[in-house]
Amino acid sequence: MQFTVTDVPERERFEARDEAGTLAGVVTYQLTGSIIAYTHTKVDPEFEGQGVGSTLARAVMEDARTRGRTVVPICPFLDGWLGKHPEYEKIVVRSTRKIK
Repeated sequence: MQFTVTDVPERERFEARDEAGTLAGVVTYQLTGSIIAYTHTKVDPEFEGQGVGSTLARAVMEDARTRGRTVVPICPFLDGWLGKHPEYEKIVVRSTRKIK
């Protein structure tokens, strides 16, 4: 199944939709200047296991790279996905500081 990912800035999220236009998943974000923090990834249960999360992750990272943005991966799913995709490390900011 093919999914189309679109930025919906007025809702601060990217949406993945199937061929019929059904919302399959989203990645929410907060944008400040050229820094984008991806805060949450959600896939509708009906679409789980069909690659929606990975499609969203690749789309949001490609969008950030194209727009010259720095990515802060707050979302655990995206953070884990990035661990398997080192090609994006140059635009990702990570902190080793513990917050108490």
